[in-house]
This record gives sequence, structure tokens and C-alpha cells, in this order.
Amino acid sequence: MSVLRRISSRTLLFPRVLESANRSFNTLPEPSPPLSHGIHVLYCPDSVGIVAKLSECIASRGGNILEADVFVPQNKNVFYSRSEFVFDPIKWPRAQMDEDILNLSKKFNANKSVVRVPSVDPKYKIAIFTSKQDHCLVDLLLAWQDGKLPIDISSIISNHDRLPNSHVMRFLERHEIPYHHLSTTKENKREDEILQLVQDTDFLVLARYMQVLSKSFLNRYSKDIINIHHGLLPSFKGGNPSRQAFNAGVKLIGATSHFVTEELDDGPIIEQMVERVSHKDNLLSFVQKSENLEKQCLLKAIKSYCELRVLPYEENRTVVF
Repeated sequence: MSVLRRISSRTLLFPRVLESANRSFNTLPEPSPPLSHGIHVLYCPDSVGIVAKLSECIASRGGNILEADVFVPQNKNVFYSRSEFVFDPIKWPRAQMDEDILNLSKKFNANKSVVRVPSVDPKYKIAIFTSKQDHCLVDLLLAWQDGKLPIDISSIISNHDRLPNSHVMRFLERHEIPYHHLSTTKENKREDEILQLVQDTDFLVLARYMQVLSKSFLNRYSKDIINIHHGLLPSFKGGNPSRQAFNAGVKLIGATSHFVTEELDDGPIIEQMVERVSHKDNLLSFVQKSENLEKQCLLKAIKSYCELRVLPYEENRTVVF
């Protein structure tokens, strides 16, 4: 009888242990939702308390600033800032964030105030303009394919045709990116047709596009256009400037990426890169170094622009955080 009682008591004990274990599992805290990453840039007249109010705006919604850059030029009465922060999207919904930032912008009479949540907001929609040279175009296509840029490429526009079996055309066909060949003349730049193709883009990229966009086109498009050119200008203008520079024995070459304005190659600079060359370089290595700089410089400029690092400064300059 005592053996049966011991077995019976143990049998009754197991359900209690399991019940206790189940209660313990049920009371475990639920994992916290993942935090989202946000970016905010502000350009406004300078005044006391801007940084404090911006920090308070983010902290009051449970956000935490990870990185903050501020630039206040002397005797200019302007304020620039760029902040990266994390937040709980449940506690701070995207629509509420827009409203809070708008109220802050109004308070400081902001010239520009933009907030972006890369994981939620749409990617930038762009069109790429190009001519004969492929190096910048190919580099941007590969960067897009690898997810290095938060962009969607709506189309490629060129004043030169490409063979259907070329590596560029095969890539575009595989990824269903339209290619528009619009042959131009001095009398007809096809700008009305181009404008129709790019109406719904966020900005444009000129990847060695060897045509000058008119003042009328710039005014009608009215959004940012990013260009790249080699750093041999203005010393070597005209045809084949790389050969001219090589023959002149230059020791330093570069590339400049800038915004397009009415003045040819004279818009606000976003990025510049340089590299030394020497008597050991032949024409081929000279050109390769120049093209590599152009690719790197253009990619860096677009990345900085998409990450809200570029702000207008004075009449023809930029602040790049």
C-alpha cells in the first residue's frame, strides 16, 4: 500500500510541475519591437535653443539621438544640423513624426526641414542620362543592383544608341529598365520629350551626358540634377581632354560632382576627389585613373544626397555633413 501511495503522489505531482512551468513561460516578457532609424536635417535662421528643442522633440517621443552634426557659420545668422536617431515606430508613428517635425520647422521658420525613415519611406526615383561612355552608368547600375543606393531607376536616357547585345542593354533588359534613345541636334535637344519621361522622378543624374540642358528645361523640371565631370577642366577644354592633360604632363587629376545650374559646370559642388599621376603612367593607365575617380565621386555624391547630407549654403556652395 505504501508503494502505491508513493507512486500516486508522484503522479499527482507531475501535472503541478508542468502547470507551474507553463505559468512561468506565459509570464516571460514579450520581446521589444525593433527600433527604426531616422534622419532629420534642418536649415533655418540661427537662434538660441534650436538644438535643445530638436532634442526635446525626439526624446519626448521616446527617440534617442545617435549622431548629430551642427554648423553655424560666423556672421551669417544661419543654422544647419543633421541628426540620426532611433525610435519605436509604435510609440512614434510616421504621420505623427511628420506633424511634430513640421511644427518644429514652423517654430524656427525653417528654409528646409526634412525627416526620412529609410526602412519605411519610398526609395528615390531617378532617371540616368548618359552618352557614349559607359563607366559611370555601369558603376551606378551595379551599385543599384547590390543595394548600395536607396534608389529606383525609372529609365536610362541617352543621345546615343547601343547595340542590343551590349552588356549594358542586356543588363537593362534583364532588370526591365527602359532605355530611351533620343538622338539630338544643335537645333533640337529633344527636351520636351525628355521632360515627359522624367516628370515623376525625384532627381536626375547625368552620368557623362555630353549635352547641355537649357535654362528652360532646368526651370520646367525644377528639381535637383547631379552631374559629374573630370577635374581637368578648365585647363584642357575641347576634344579629348585626357590626352591633352597626359601630353602636358599633369601630376594631379580629379573629378567633381555638382548640381546642375544655368552656368556650365559651375553649380554647387557636392563631392571632389583627386589622385596623383606620374611619368610612369601611360595614356591607358592615365585614363583609367581618371574614369575611376569619376565613378567613385559620382557614387559618393548620390549616396550623400540620398542620406540627406547635402544642404545649400550661400549662393553657390553646399554644406555636406
